[in-house]
Amino acid sequence: MRNILLIHCHDLGRFLGSYGVETVSTPHLDSFADESTLFEQAFATAPHCSPARASLFTGTYPQSNGVLGLTHEPFSWDLKEPKAHIAYRLKSAGYQTELVGVHHESRVLADDVVAGRLGFDRARTGGARDVVVSRATDALRRMSVSDRPFYLQVGFTEPHRVPSDRDRPGVMGFLADGVNPDVTLGHTVPAHLVDDDGAREEIAELQGAVKHMDEGVGSILSELDSLGLRDQTLVLFTTDHGLALPRAKCTLYDAGLGVALMLRHPGNAAWSGRRVKDIVSHVDVLPTLLELADVPCPEDLAGTTLRPAVEAGEAPRTHCFSQLSHHTYYDPKRSVRTSTHKLIVNFSNAPRAMDPTQSWIHRSLPADLGGPTIGTSPALELYDLTSDPEELDNIADHPGQAEILTDLSAPLFDWMRDCDDPLLTAPVAASRHQLALDAIHEATLTRK
Repeated sequence: MRNILLIHCHDLGRFLGSYGVETVSTPHLDSFADESTLFEQAFATAPHCSPARASLFTGTYPQSNGVLGLTHEPFSWDLKEPKAHIAYRLKSAGYQTELVGVHHESRVLADDVVAGRLGFDRARTGGARDVVVSRATDALRRMSVSDRPFYLQVGFTEPHRVPSDRDRPGVMGFLADGVNPDVTLGHTVPAHLVDDDGAREEIAELQGAVKHMDEGVGSILSELDSLGLRDQTLVLFTTDHGLALPRAKCTLYDAGLGVALMLRHPGNAAWSGRRVKDIVSHVDVLPTLLELADVPCPEDLAGTTLRPAVEAGEAPRTHCFSQLSHHTYYDPKRSVRTSTHKLIVNFSNAPRAMDPTQSWIHRSLPADLGGPTIGTSPALELYDLTSDPEELDNIADHPGQAEILTDLSAPLFDWMRDCDDPLLTAPVAASRHQLALDAIHEATLTRK
Protein backbone atom coordinates (compact mmCIF):
# COMPACT_ATOMS: atom_id res chain seq x y z
CA MET A 1 0.00 0.00 0.00
CA ARG A 2 1.11 3.55 -0.73
CA ASN A 3 0.34 6.82 1.01
CA ILE A 4 -2.07 9.05 -0.92
CA LEU A 5 -2.05 12.85 -0.84
CA LEU A 6 -4.96 14.33 -2.77
CA ILE A 7 -4.91 18.12 -3.22
CA HIS A 8 -7.80 19.95 -4.83
CA CYS A 9 -8.98 23.53 -5.18
CA HIS A 10 -12.01 25.55 -6.21
CA ASP A 11 -12.88 26.87 -9.66
CA LEU A 12 -9.50 26.47 -11.39
CA GLY A 13 -10.36 24.70 -14.62
CA ARG A 14 -7.03 24.31 -16.40
CA PHE A 15 -5.74 27.83 -15.71
CA LEU A 16 -2.14 26.75 -15.13
CA GLY A 17 1.18 27.21 -16.88
CA SER A 18 1.41 23.47 -17.45
CA TYR A 19 -1.83 23.65 -19.44
CA GLY A 20 -0.52 26.40 -21.70
CA VAL A 21 -1.59 29.54 -19.81
CA GLU A 22 1.64 31.50 -20.13
CA THR A 23 0.63 34.54 -18.06
CA VAL A 24 -0.24 32.83 -14.78
CA SER A 25 2.56 32.21 -12.27
CA THR A 26 2.29 28.58 -11.13
CA PRO A 27 5.89 27.36 -10.79
CA HIS A 28 5.15 24.74 -8.12
CA LEU A 29 2.35 23.02 -10.01
CA ASP A 30 4.26 23.35 -13.28
CA SER A 31 7.22 21.58 -11.67
CA PHE A 32 4.88 18.97 -10.22
CA ALA A 33 3.43 18.41 -13.71
CA ASP A 34 6.92 17.69 -15.06
CA GLU A 35 7.20 14.84 -12.54
CA SER A 36 3.69 13.51 -13.09
CA THR A 37 1.23 12.26 -15.66
CA LEU A 38 -0.83 15.21 -16.84
CA PHE A 39 -4.24 14.47 -18.36
CA GLU A 40 -4.83 17.11 -21.03
CA GLN A 41 -8.53 16.35 -21.55
CA ALA A 42 -9.94 15.59 -18.09
CA PHE A 43 -13.55 16.55 -17.34
CA ALA A 44 -15.74 16.95 -14.30
CA THR A 45 -19.16 15.31 -14.10
CA ALA A 46 -20.71 18.66 -13.16
CA PRO A 47 -19.76 22.32 -13.62
CA HIS A 48 -20.23 23.29 -9.97
CA CYS A 49 -18.82 22.47 -6.59
CA SER A 50 -20.63 19.74 -4.68
CA PRO A 51 -21.81 17.40 -7.47
CA ALA A 52 -18.36 17.54 -9.08
CA ARG A 53 -16.61 16.69 -5.82
CA ALA A 54 -19.08 13.95 -4.94
CA SER A 55 -18.15 12.23 -8.21
CA LEU A 56 -14.43 12.77 -7.64
CA PHE A 57 -14.49 11.17 -4.19
CA THR A 58 -16.94 8.32 -4.89
CA GLY A 59 -16.30 7.38 -8.53
CA THR A 60 -20.03 7.71 -9.27
CA TYR A 61 -22.25 10.21 -11.08
CA PRO A 62 -24.39 12.78 -9.23
CA GLN A 63 -27.62 11.11 -10.33
CA SER A 64 -26.45 7.92 -8.61
CA ASN A 65 -24.75 9.31 -5.49
CA GLY A 66 -27.52 11.78 -4.69
CA VAL A 67 -25.59 15.05 -4.78
CA LEU A 68 -27.49 16.93 -7.46
CA GLY A 69 -26.84 20.34 -5.93
CA LEU A 70 -24.89 22.23 -3.29
CA THR A 71 -24.42 20.57 0.09
CA HIS A 72 -24.47 23.62 2.34
CA GLU A 73 -27.56 25.35 3.71
CA PRO A 74 -30.13 26.14 2.42
CA PHE A 75 -29.60 23.54 -0.34
CA SER A 76 -28.46 20.58 1.79
CA TRP A 77 -27.95 17.90 -0.84
CA ASP A 78 -26.16 14.84 0.52
CA LEU A 79 -24.53 11.56 -0.47
CA LYS A 80 -27.00 8.67 -0.43
CA GLU A 81 -24.22 6.43 0.86
CA PRO A 82 -21.42 8.25 2.73
CA LYS A 83 -19.49 4.99 3.02
CA ALA A 84 -18.86 5.18 -0.73
CA HIS A 85 -16.34 7.98 -0.08
CA ILE A 86 -12.71 7.12 -0.84
CA ALA A 87 -11.75 7.90 2.77
CA TYR A 88 -14.12 5.25 4.07
CA ARG A 89 -12.84 2.69 1.60
CA LEU A 90 -9.22 3.40 2.49
CA LYS A 91 -9.86 3.46 6.23
CA SER A 92 -11.49 0.03 5.88
CA ALA A 93 -8.27 -1.12 4.18
CA GLY A 94 -6.13 0.01 7.14
CA TYR A 95 -5.28 3.60 6.18
CA GLN A 96 -4.98 6.61 8.43
CA THR A 97 -7.35 9.21 6.99
CA GLU A 98 -7.57 12.97 7.48
CA LEU A 99 -9.44 15.86 5.88
CA VAL A 100 -8.08 19.41 5.78
CA GLY A 101 -9.72 22.44 4.18
CA VAL A 102 -12.59 22.32 1.71
CA HIS A 103 -15.30 19.77 2.36
CA HIS A 104 -18.17 20.22 -0.07
CA GLU A 105 -19.01 16.72 -1.31
CA SER A 106 -21.55 15.76 1.37
CA ARG A 107 -23.89 17.68 3.63
CA VAL A 108 -22.01 20.39 5.50
CA LEU A 109 -22.14 19.51 9.19
CA ALA A 110 -19.84 19.72 12.22
CA ASP A 111 -16.30 18.43 11.60
CA ASP A 112 -16.65 15.41 13.87
CA VAL A 113 -19.89 14.38 12.16
CA VAL A 114 -18.37 14.79 8.69
CA ALA A 115 -15.36 12.72 9.74
CA GLY A 116 -17.47 9.89 11.14
CA ARG A 117 -19.80 9.74 8.16
CA LEU A 118 -17.12 9.79 5.43
CA GLY A 119 -14.45 7.67 7.11
CA PHE A 120 -11.93 10.26 8.25
CA ASP A 121 -10.05 9.82 11.51
CA ARG A 122 -10.03 13.59 11.76
CA ALA A 123 -11.53 16.53 9.86
CA ARG A 124 -10.58 20.19 10.07
CA THR A 125 -12.61 21.92 7.41
CA GLY A 126 -12.55 25.48 6.12
CA GLY A 127 -9.76 28.01 6.30
CA ALA A 128 -7.91 30.23 3.86
CA ARG A 129 -4.64 29.18 2.25
CA ASP A 130 -2.26 29.65 5.18
CA VAL A 131 -4.57 27.84 7.61
CA VAL A 132 -4.91 24.94 5.19
CA VAL A 133 -1.14 24.74 4.68
CA SER A 134 -0.49 24.78 8.44
CA ARG A 135 -3.03 22.05 9.11
CA ALA A 136 -1.90 19.93 6.17
CA THR A 137 1.77 20.03 7.15
CA ASP A 138 0.81 19.23 10.74
CA ALA A 139 -1.17 16.22 9.51
CA LEU A 140 1.76 15.00 7.42
CA ARG A 141 4.10 15.17 10.40
CA ARG A 142 1.73 13.25 12.65
CA MET A 143 0.82 10.58 10.12
CA SER A 144 4.41 10.06 8.97
CA VAL A 145 5.43 8.44 12.27
CA SER A 146 2.88 5.63 11.96
CA ASP A 147 3.58 2.30 10.34
CA ARG A 148 0.22 2.54 8.55
CA PRO A 149 -0.21 4.27 5.18
CA PHE A 150 -2.18 7.52 5.10
CA TYR A 151 -4.77 9.24 2.98
CA LEU A 152 -4.66 13.03 3.35
CA GLN A 153 -7.30 15.06 1.50
CA VAL A 154 -6.45 18.76 1.25
CA GLY A 155 -8.82 21.34 -0.22
CA PHE A 156 -8.01 24.98 -1.02
CA THR A 157 -10.78 27.57 -1.30
CA GLU A 158 -8.66 29.71 -3.63
CA PRO A 159 -9.23 30.75 -6.42
CA HIS A 160 -12.95 30.91 -5.55
CA ARG A 161 -14.56 34.34 -5.59
CA VAL A 162 -14.77 35.91 -2.14
CA PRO A 163 -16.18 39.19 -0.80
CA SER A 164 -13.52 41.82 -0.16
CA ASP A 165 -13.51 45.45 0.94
CA ARG A 166 -11.26 45.99 -2.10
CA ASP A 167 -14.16 45.16 -4.46
CA ARG A 168 -16.13 47.91 -6.13
CA PRO A 169 -19.88 48.03 -5.32
CA GLY A 170 -21.79 45.30 -7.12
CA VAL A 171 -18.74 43.12 -7.76
CA MET A 172 -17.35 40.08 -5.99
CA GLY A 173 -13.92 39.26 -7.32
CA PHE A 174 -11.03 36.97 -6.46
CA LEU A 175 -9.29 39.15 -3.87
CA ALA A 176 -9.06 36.85 -0.85
CA ASP A 177 -6.79 37.89 2.02
CA GLY A 178 -3.22 37.84 0.77
CA VAL A 179 -4.25 37.86 -2.90
CA ASN A 180 -3.17 40.71 -5.15
CA PRO A 181 -3.78 41.13 -8.88
CA ASP A 182 -0.92 39.69 -10.90
CA VAL A 183 -0.07 40.94 -14.40
CA THR A 184 3.66 40.30 -14.20
CA LEU A 185 3.50 38.08 -17.26
CA GLY A 186 0.54 39.79 -18.93
CA HIS A 187 -3.10 38.68 -19.27
CA THR A 188 -4.78 35.58 -20.65
CA VAL A 189 -8.45 36.25 -21.33
CA PRO A 190 -10.16 32.97 -22.34
CA ALA A 191 -11.22 32.97 -25.98
CA HIS A 192 -14.91 32.56 -25.12
CA LEU A 193 -14.85 36.02 -23.44
CA VAL A 194 -14.52 39.52 -24.86
CA ASP A 195 -10.94 40.74 -24.33
CA ASP A 196 -11.51 44.21 -22.91
CA ASP A 197 -10.54 46.28 -19.87
CA GLY A 198 -13.19 44.72 -17.64
CA ALA A 199 -12.11 41.19 -18.48
CA ARG A 200 -8.44 42.06 -18.00
CA GLU A 201 -9.14 43.54 -14.58
CA GLU A 202 -10.93 40.35 -13.59
CA ILE A 203 -8.24 38.08 -15.05
CA ALA A 204 -5.54 39.99 -13.18
CA GLU A 205 -7.31 39.16 -9.90
CA LEU A 206 -7.80 35.54 -10.95
CA GLN A 207 -4.11 35.19 -11.85
CA GLY A 208 -3.20 36.53 -8.42
CA ALA A 209 -5.52 34.06 -6.71
CA VAL A 210 -4.14 31.12 -8.69
CA LYS A 211 -0.58 32.20 -7.88
CA HIS A 212 -1.55 32.39 -4.20
CA MET A 213 -2.97 28.85 -4.28
CA ASP A 214 0.08 27.52 -6.15
CA GLU A 215 2.36 28.79 -3.39
CA GLY A 216 0.27 26.86 -0.86
CA VAL A 217 0.56 23.65 -2.88
CA GLY A 218 4.32 24.20 -3.08
CA SER A 219 4.56 24.46 0.72
CA ILE A 220 2.74 21.17 1.23
CA LEU A 221 4.81 19.33 -1.37
CA SER A 222 7.97 20.73 0.19
CA GLU A 223 6.93 19.39 3.59
CA LEU A 224 6.23 15.98 2.06
CA ASP A 225 9.79 15.94 0.71
CA SER A 226 11.37 17.15 3.95
CA LEU A 227 9.70 14.29 5.82
CA GLY A 228 11.16 11.77 3.37
CA LEU A 229 7.71 10.73 2.14
CA ARG A 230 8.02 11.48 -1.58
CA ASP A 231 8.94 7.97 -2.69
CA GLN A 232 6.11 6.34 -0.71
CA THR A 233 3.31 8.74 -1.65
CA LEU A 234 0.97 8.99 -4.61
CA VAL A 235 0.12 12.67 -5.08
CA LEU A 236 -2.87 13.80 -7.10
CA PHE A 237 -3.80 17.39 -7.89
CA THR A 238 -7.09 18.45 -9.43
CA THR A 239 -9.91 20.97 -9.18
CA ASP A 240 -13.67 20.66 -9.08
CA HIS A 241 -14.61 22.31 -12.42
CA GLY A 242 -14.01 25.35 -14.61
CA LEU A 243 -13.30 29.01 -13.88
CA ALA A 244 -15.92 31.18 -12.16
CA LEU A 245 -16.34 33.31 -15.27
CA PRO A 246 -19.30 33.80 -17.61
CA ARG A 247 -20.03 30.86 -19.89
CA ALA A 248 -17.72 28.62 -17.86
CA LYS A 249 -18.65 27.48 -14.33
CA CYS A 250 -22.32 26.41 -14.14
CA THR A 251 -22.39 25.49 -17.86
CA LEU A 252 -21.73 22.24 -19.68
CA TYR A 253 -19.29 23.83 -22.09
CA ASP A 254 -15.68 22.69 -21.87
CA ALA A 255 -14.84 25.94 -20.07
CA GLY A 256 -17.12 24.77 -17.26
CA LEU A 257 -16.20 21.08 -17.23
CA GLY A 258 -12.51 20.95 -18.17
CA VAL A 259 -10.24 20.32 -15.17
CA ALA A 260 -6.58 20.08 -14.37
CA LEU A 261 -5.64 16.52 -13.39
CA MET A 262 -2.09 15.43 -12.55
CA LEU A 263 -0.88 12.33 -10.73
CA ARG A 264 2.67 11.66 -9.49
CA HIS A 265 3.53 7.98 -9.09
CA PRO A 266 7.04 7.75 -7.61
CA GLY A 267 9.21 4.88 -8.73
CA ASN A 268 7.23 4.23 -11.91
CA ALA A 269 8.93 5.83 -14.91
CA ALA A 270 5.84 5.36 -17.08
CA TRP A 271 4.05 8.02 -15.01
CA SER A 272 6.84 10.60 -14.98
CA GLY A 273 6.61 13.57 -17.34
CA ARG A 274 3.79 11.96 -19.31
CA ARG A 275 0.92 13.80 -21.04
CA VAL A 276 -2.23 11.83 -21.90
CA LYS A 277 -4.36 13.32 -24.68
CA ASP A 278 -7.35 10.97 -24.37
CA ILE A 279 -10.57 12.16 -22.71
CA VAL A 280 -10.93 11.06 -19.08
CA SER A 281 -13.47 11.74 -16.35
CA HIS A 282 -13.30 12.55 -12.65
CA VAL A 283 -15.11 9.27 -11.99
CA ASP A 284 -11.92 7.55 -13.17
CA VAL A 285 -9.85 8.97 -10.30
CA LEU A 286 -11.05 6.75 -7.44
CA PRO A 287 -10.55 3.41 -9.27
CA THR A 288 -7.12 4.61 -10.42
CA LEU A 289 -5.97 5.49 -6.90
CA LEU A 290 -7.30 2.27 -5.43
CA GLU A 291 -5.51 0.18 -8.04
CA LEU A 292 -2.21 2.03 -7.70
CA ALA A 293 -2.43 1.64 -3.90
CA ASP A 294 -3.19 -2.10 -4.21
CA VAL A 295 -6.57 -1.68 -2.54
CA PRO A 296 -9.48 -3.77 -3.89
CA CYS A 297 -11.75 -1.75 -6.15
CA PRO A 298 -15.54 -2.26 -6.17
CA GLU A 299 -16.93 -3.44 -9.49
CA ASP A 300 -19.96 -1.15 -9.45
CA LEU A 301 -18.09 2.13 -9.93
CA ALA A 302 -18.90 4.29 -12.94
CA GLY A 303 -15.25 5.06 -13.64
CA THR A 304 -12.37 2.99 -14.92
CA THR A 305 -8.73 2.87 -13.89
CA LEU A 306 -6.43 5.09 -15.93
CA ARG A 307 -3.45 2.81 -15.49
CA PRO A 308 -3.76 1.18 -18.97
CA ALA A 309 -4.04 4.63 -20.55
CA VAL A 310 -0.75 5.68 -18.99
CA GLU A 311 1.24 2.47 -19.06
CA ALA A 312 -0.07 0.88 -22.26
CA GLY A 313 -1.44 3.81 -24.26
CA GLU A 314 -4.99 2.44 -24.27
CA ALA A 315 -7.85 4.94 -24.65
CA PRO A 316 -9.75 4.76 -21.34
CA ARG A 317 -13.15 5.82 -22.66
CA THR A 318 -14.99 6.96 -25.78
CA HIS A 319 -17.46 9.29 -24.03
CA CYS A 320 -17.47 11.69 -21.09
CA PHE A 321 -20.83 12.44 -19.50
CA SER A 322 -21.79 15.43 -17.38
CA GLN A 323 -24.84 16.99 -15.83
CA LEU A 324 -26.28 20.10 -14.20
CA SER A 325 -29.45 19.94 -12.14
CA HIS A 326 -29.52 22.39 -9.23
CA HIS A 327 -27.14 25.21 -8.41
CA THR A 328 -28.74 28.43 -7.18
CA TYR A 329 -31.81 27.44 -9.21
CA TYR A 330 -33.09 24.40 -11.09
CA ASP A 331 -31.61 24.25 -14.59
CA PRO A 332 -31.48 20.61 -15.73
CA LYS A 333 -28.96 19.85 -18.48
CA ARG A 334 -27.13 16.72 -19.62
CA SER A 335 -24.16 16.35 -21.97
CA VAL A 336 -22.02 13.80 -23.74
CA ARG A 337 -18.60 14.51 -25.20
CA THR A 338 -16.31 12.55 -27.49
CA SER A 339 -12.88 13.59 -28.68
CA THR A 340 -14.51 15.50 -31.56
CA HIS A 341 -18.09 16.49 -30.66
CA LYS A 342 -20.30 17.64 -27.77
CA LEU A 343 -24.07 17.32 -27.36
CA ILE A 344 -25.83 19.32 -24.66
CA VAL A 345 -29.51 18.69 -23.92
CA ASN A 346 -31.37 21.46 -22.08
CA PHE A 347 -34.48 20.31 -20.21
CA SER A 348 -35.78 23.77 -19.27
CA ASN A 349 -36.23 27.24 -20.72
CA ALA A 350 -33.72 28.75 -18.31
CA PRO A 351 -31.22 31.35 -19.53
CA ARG A 352 -28.61 29.98 -21.93
CA ALA A 353 -25.86 30.18 -19.30
CA MET A 354 -26.22 30.34 -15.54
CA ASP A 355 -24.27 33.25 -14.03
CA PRO A 356 -21.35 32.10 -11.82
CA THR A 357 -19.97 35.53 -10.94
CA GLN A 358 -22.05 36.13 -7.78
CA SER A 359 -22.02 39.81 -8.80
CA TRP A 360 -24.55 42.41 -9.89
CA ILE A 361 -22.02 43.95 -12.23
CA HIS A 362 -20.25 41.85 -14.86
CA ARG A 363 -16.74 42.79 -15.84
CA SER A 364 -16.34 39.90 -18.30
CA LEU A 365 -18.77 39.26 -21.15
CA PRO A 366 -19.23 36.22 -23.43
CA ALA A 367 -17.72 36.59 -26.88
CA ASP A 368 -20.91 35.27 -28.49
CA LEU A 369 -23.14 37.86 -26.80
CA GLY A 370 -25.83 38.49 -29.40
CA GLY A 371 -27.73 41.44 -28.01
CA PRO A 372 -28.92 43.06 -24.78
CA THR A 373 -30.57 39.90 -23.42
CA ILE A 374 -29.16 36.47 -22.76
CA GLY A 375 -31.99 34.43 -24.29
CA THR A 376 -33.18 30.97 -23.26
CA SER A 377 -31.56 27.62 -23.92
CA PRO A 378 -32.36 25.70 -27.10
CA ALA A 379 -33.39 22.10 -26.54
CA LEU A 380 -30.24 20.78 -28.23
CA GLU A 381 -26.74 22.17 -28.65
CA LEU A 382 -24.26 20.35 -30.88
CA TYR A 383 -20.66 21.46 -31.33
CA ASP A 384 -17.86 20.32 -33.61
CA LEU A 385 -14.94 20.61 -31.18
CA THR A 386 -12.33 20.23 -33.91
CA SER A 387 -13.35 23.35 -35.81
CA ASP A 388 -15.10 25.13 -32.92
CA PRO A 389 -13.27 24.38 -29.64
CA GLU A 390 -14.90 27.33 -27.83
CA GLU A 391 -18.40 25.95 -28.63
CA LEU A 392 -19.67 29.18 -30.16
CA ASP A 393 -21.51 27.74 -33.20
CA ASN A 394 -24.45 25.46 -32.38
CA ILE A 395 -24.90 23.15 -35.39
CA ALA A 396 -27.73 21.03 -33.98
CA ASP A 397 -30.14 22.30 -36.66
CA HIS A 398 -27.64 22.30 -39.51
CA PRO A 399 -28.32 19.96 -42.46
CA GLY A 400 -26.29 16.79 -42.38
CA GLN A 401 -25.94 16.52 -38.59
CA ALA A 402 -28.61 13.87 -38.04
CA GLU A 403 -26.13 11.00 -37.91
CA ILE A 404 -23.90 12.73 -35.37
CA LEU A 405 -26.94 13.62 -33.24
CA THR A 406 -27.98 9.97 -33.24
CA ASP A 407 -24.46 8.78 -32.47
CA LEU A 408 -24.35 11.04 -29.41
CA SER A 409 -28.00 10.83 -28.30
CA ALA A 410 -28.00 7.05 -27.97
CA PRO A 411 -25.09 6.77 -25.49
CA LEU A 412 -26.39 9.82 -23.59
CA PHE A 413 -29.77 8.19 -23.12
CA ASP A 414 -28.14 4.87 -22.17
CA TRP A 415 -26.02 6.69 -19.56
CA MET A 416 -29.05 8.43 -18.08
CA ARG A 417 -30.81 5.08 -17.83
CA ASP A 418 -27.75 3.33 -16.34
CA CYS A 419 -27.39 5.89 -13.55
CA ASP A 420 -31.15 6.00 -12.92
CA ASP A 421 -31.37 9.65 -13.88
CA PRO A 422 -34.45 11.23 -12.25
CA LEU A 423 -35.02 13.32 -15.39
CA LEU A 424 -36.24 10.15 -17.11
CA THR A 425 -39.25 10.00 -14.82
CA ALA A 426 -39.93 13.37 -13.11
CA PRO A 427 -38.27 16.67 -12.27
CA VAL A 428 -36.06 16.64 -9.21
CA ALA A 429 -37.59 18.47 -6.22
CA ALA A 430 -35.04 20.67 -4.49
CA SER A 431 -34.97 20.94 -0.70
CA ARG A 432 -36.26 24.52 -1.05
CA HIS A 433 -39.29 23.14 -2.93
CA GLN A 434 -40.14 20.84 -0.02
CA LEU A 435 -39.44 23.55 2.56
CA ALA A 436 -41.78 25.97 0.80
CA LEU A 437 -44.45 23.30 0.38
CA ASP A 438 -44.26 22.34 4.04
CA ALA A 439 -44.56 25.99 5.05
CA ILE A 440 -47.78 26.65 3.17
CA HIS A 441 -49.18 23.25 4.15
CA GLU A 442 -48.54 24.02 7.82
CA ALA A 443 -50.23 27.40 7.41
CA THR A 444 -53.25 25.68 5.89
CA LEU A 445 -53.47 23.28 8.84
CA THR A 446 -53.14 26.14 11.29
CA ARG A 447 -56.03 28.04 9.69
CA LYS A 448 -58.24 25.00 9.92
